[in-house]
Amino acid sequence: MVGPTASGKTALAVALAERSGGEIVSADSVQIYRRFDVGAGKPSADERARVRHHLIDAVDPLEPMDAARFAELADQCIADIRSRAKTPIVCGGTFLWIRALLFGLSPAPPADPAVRERHRALVEAEGRETLHARLKEVDALTAKRLAPNDFIRVSRALEVMELTGTPLSSWHEQHGFRERRYSARLVGVRRNPEELTERIAKRARAMLDAGWVDEVRALIGAGYRDARAMNSVGYRQIAQALEGDSIELPALERDIVRATRIFARRQRTWIRDEPVEWVSGAEL
Repeated sequence: MVGPTASGKTALAVALAERSGGEIVSADSVQIYRRFDVGAGKPSADERARVRHHLIDAVDPLEPMDAARFAELADQCIADIRSRAKTPIVCGGTFLWIRALLFGLSPAPPADPAVRERHRALVEAEGRETLHARLKEVDALTAKRLAPNDFIRVSRALEVMELTGTPLSSWHEQHGFRERRYSARLVGVRRNPEELTERIAKRARAMLDAGWVDEVRALIGAGYRDARAMNSVGYRQIAQALEGDSIELPALERDIVRATRIFARRQRTWIRDEPVEWVSGAEL
């Protein structure tokens, strides 16, 4: 189950799982973390009671997590689900993770903590735009795909270039993502832009009303300011607002909606050329 945020992926996945006797494996890079709840859009208690979900609240917020690790965990979940004669339904908007699960990843070098720490120091001194600009100089294709604020992925792409002398985009091109590890159908929920914008705005308001700001304040107080999920859409805007002099909720809400709309466009770009079977949102 793929598609942009707020399109209705979870509702469709739950309906299909109930109909087919399936279980859901989450492919969401925020829902996988414990304690990131209000703004993560996790399935409701009712949805979890109706269908068994996997890889939600699965790891600590400071635990390293990337596409390769997700694929390992998802492989284990899928094997378990199949061992019980159930149908695995992968659902989430982190399409890089889904691609890693379906096709594997290019054999780029493992992470180097020293390089990552050097990048982090540069960002603290000169800002994330500086790191992104360096990536653009050596791997314009990957830089175009990644947002300047996405420190983890920008740092990783620059790290690969520094360690191997070969751009990450070339590693991906050589790998080709041509050999499938699983036979799968990609299904998504189709929403027109106006409808999706309305759903994004409604969800942002509901999350703020449910205490999203207080949740972020508590997470920062518990030492999770540098957690990867804190850089996700919405959490990042709230954390930055909390570091300012005061919070203007209307302005914060507008910032979250705007950032979420941009994120949704990136998600659509990820799957633009994929053979997705679209289901009309009106059918849900």
